[in-house]
Amino acid sequence: MATKTFKIGEYSKGGVITAETTKNKVTIISKEWDFSTGSRKSSDQSKAKEWNRIEVSLDDNGAYRKLSDYLHDDTTSYYADQILKWVESKVKFSKKFW
Repeated sequence: MATKTFKIGEYSKGGVITAETTKNKVTIISKEWDFSTGSRKSSDQSKAKEWNRIEVSLDDNGAYRKLSDYLHDDTTSYYADQILKWVESKVKFSKKFW
C-alpha cells in the first residue's frame, strides 16, 4: 500500500487530498486543512478532517475516468493530473477509458 498527501491549499476545495493505493483499489480522500497544526505546507495534515472520498476498484473498466472526474471536480486540472500521475506510478489500471 502506498499513500501520499497533496497539500494543495486554495487550489483544492478542502486544501488537502490524500491518495491511497493497494493492489486492487485506489482511494482518494478530500480533507479540510487543519489550521491547528499550522498554515504552511510543512504542517502535519495527517489528522485533517475528511469531508469526501472515492474508492475505485482497479478491475472496474471506468476506474481511471471515475478518479479523473472526481479530482477535476475537487481541484484544478494541473493538480488532478499530478495526482493521477502519482497513482499511475503505483498501480496498473486494467483499462484506461476516457
